[in-house]
Amino acid sequence: MRREPGNDHPIAATNSHRIGSRGEADDKEELVMSQIQSSLFLRRVLLADAASCVALGVLLVAFSGFLGTLLSLPSDLLFEAGVVLLPFAAFVGYVSSRSSIRRGAVWAIIAINAVWVVESFAVLALDSIAPNAFGHAFVIGQALFVAAISVLEFVGLRRSATAATA
Repeated sequence: MRREPGNDHPIAATNSHRIGSRGEADDKEELVMSQIQSSLFLRRVLLADAASCVALGVLLVAFSGFLGTLLSLPSDLLFEAGVVLLPFAAFVGYVSSRSSIRRGAVWAIIAINAVWVVESFAVLALDSIAPNAFGHAFVIGQALFVAAISVLEFVGLRRSATAATA
């Protein structure tokens, strides 16, 4: 029976190495399980997501006044949406450039995209915002695009996970 210095109780000494301390092998296994070898498909979908976020972000920031008038949407809302998209695009672009990706990073991107889709439709439900037909089409179109990208990211994640375990 193993006893640690200063611990004379046999049961406590036997279990103390198990409680609250994890072995090096467990840490390595967790690291391997949380990382995937990303497929080319996943990296390309993430890159498309990043590029579309940059394009829309720049468009919304640079032309929020014009688009606000054209779409009958508040220009402040459009500007702020554009500002939010730019750092997100940088994060997605960074993730897309890695051959080894943390699974959690991809899930975070998918989750943030899902929130974006829900909030896009929520904007249309607000009584205080009354977009015209072009505004409705713009909000619905970009939300559907983001939803489709999210589905493709999920498919890419599944393909990568399968490739990493095979």
